[in-house]
Amino acid sequence: MSLTIINPESLGAPRGYANGVLTSGSRLLFISGQVAWDSQQKILSSDFVAQFDKALENLLTVVHEAGGKPDQIAKLVIYVTTKAEYLANTARIGAVYRERMGRHYPAMVLIEVKSLLDDAAKVEIEGIAVLP
Repeated sequence: MSLTIINPESLGAPRGYANGVLTSGSRLLFISGQVAWDSQQKILSSDFVAQFDKALENLLTVVHEAGGKPDQIAKLVIYVTTKAEYLANTARIGAVYRERMGRHYPAMVLIEVKSLLDDAAKVEIEGIAVLP
């Protein structure tokens, strides 16, 4: 299994994501949107960065359960209820992201939405991993 990062020069250098990820010889794991729920499905905190961290941790729990690793994630979709809150916390978000994902930056999209299923949720993260 291999992932090849595709970043065409004509698009400029991406920061914190890849423009494309090409796979070969692998299985796909589609990961449902994860919020900052604990084991009782209660939101852990009202803090935006804490929610981002817990949602990413929950997503990685699914990846690990399937036998995968963070660097096998090919795509992340991040839903936020307030883009301004995300932008105001990019340094802290980047730190918790790198703590969990290292310097692996898959294809990503950030989408601002009106609300999420749990009214207390501010962040939801879904993804696709490519496993051997």
